[in-house]
Amino acid sequence: MRFAALASLVAAALIPSSYAATYHLEDNWVGSAFLSTFTHEAIADPTHGRVNYVDQATALAKNLTYASGDTLILRADHTTTLSPSGPGRNSVRIRSIKTYTTHVAVFDVRHMPQGCGTWPAAWETDEGDWPNGGEVDIIEGVNDQSPNAMTLHTGANCAMPASRTMTGHATNNNCDVNTDGNTGCGVQAPTANSYGPSFNANGGGWYAMERTNSFIKVWFFPRNAGNVPNDIASGPATINTDNWGTPTAFFPNTNCDIGSHFDANNIIINLTFCGDWAGQASIFNGAGCPGSCVDYVNNNPSAFANAYWDIASVRVYQ
Repeated sequence: MRFAALASLVAAALIPSSYAATYHLEDNWVGSAFLSTFTHEAIADPTHGRVNYVDQATALAKNLTYASGDTLILRADHTTTLSPSGPGRNSVRIRSIKTYTTHVAVFDVRHMPQGCGTWPAAWETDEGDWPNGGEVDIIEGVNDQSPNAMTLHTGANCAMPASRTMTGHATNNNCDVNTDGNTGCGVQAPTANSYGPSFNANGGGWYAMERTNSFIKVWFFPRNAGNVPNDIASGPATINTDNWGTPTAFFPNTNCDIGSHFDANNIIINLTFCGDWAGQASIFNGAGCPGSCVDYVNNNPSAFANAYWDIASVRVYQ
């Protein structure tokens, strides 16, 4: 009996750290490090936006990507009036070369794209096996409409419980893209400064996402807030998510086998315009934006002077 108990204790001590709340720094992307660890995806927009994603060489030459010191800027063209029959507005979409399963990703963002017609996102997915490989939207919204939306998109048989411990508000509990028009199971953050102009006016903040086979959690901490955990703000070699408090969004495996619905995902940061969400007339005009989204994006280049990401770092812990 004593030997069996001892063996159990030893086995418990050998459980990989990925099952605990303590994680170790795996990747630390700051400034020019993004240029060699992320790919600029010059692809047709899967969300049918009024956008023309450019490759890295073009992005650097046109100053749509700038990386130096502790700064990464990703922006859209804000000087060109577009021909209605030509390509969309030049912009960028970057994807991490590495993929991740169990991990924590911490985004230190000073500024996100804003303006009518904008649809920025920082998220994770497997582009080659969507939606069966899963999608986690960490930062996302359209047309400057706060608060931030955190959403899972999956294949069949994945849902969230109606009641769960988080500070955000659930907007839909069915994650299956095949039955909900790809709405996904979303959670809205509780504060306006989680997204758009209010986020930018506050100097941004930190988003952190923890993914295990038992749950996916997302936290948001505004810049200069009194409750920012030190291991989020300082980017140390080791973090402990147990010290971060109640998450903004919580997606447990109660009615969703997360391990089977999410495979190895890339991190993606992008900015598109209009498309399947931002371009809907009711959404675009409902945000106080004039006319049609496509016409607005074509004819108002100066409106996108603030359509840029300013990212201090992205750190991944495993």
